[in-house]
Amino acid sequence: MEKEKGLVLVFTGNGKGKTTAALGLALRSWGHGRNVLMLQFIKGRQCGEHLAAQCMQPGFEIRPLGLGFINLHNPADVARQQQAARQALQQAEDAMLSGQYQLLILDEILYALKYGLLELPAVLTLMDKKPEALHLVLTGRDAPPEIMNRAHLVTEMKEIKHPYQQGIPAQKGIEY
Repeated sequence: MEKEKGLVLVFTGNGKGKTTAALGLALRSWGHGRNVLMLQFIKGRQCGEHLAAQCMQPGFEIRPLGLGFINLHNPADVARQQQAARQALQQAEDAMLSGQYQLLILDEILYALKYGLLELPAVLTLMDKKPEALHLVLTGRDAPPEIMNRAHLVTEMKEIKHPYQQGIPAQKGIEY
């Protein structure tokens, strides 16, 4: 049997579906008996995917490590968010090197970069440490070229039309 090559996949863009695409991969991988971990860098509250993952134990775990909404105009909030993001990055490295997971999803890590909660060199260093067989997924808007260049697959979600534009609020089971 040929040794599996772990891929780096990036889901980016201004359209909806980045986390949803990562969750689809998680479901597929879990269905093949693989261990999946999703670390959420911004989300701090429970969403529908957390409820589903609880039913998929063992083998599929989601950890919301973020603090939720970021007030970029409040230096104290930014500092708290930066600390949480650095701790999440350390958890990502620990999980990556543990050998326990076959798929590691770093949900909203690209937002953490965009908002200055993490520095690009730290994320690139983490990517360089990826074990050969591990599949690594990064999600969020505005993926830096350095990350896209290192990825095996980059998908850009493009918003064409969104319910918000029609005055429809976020829907349970759709947005969260």
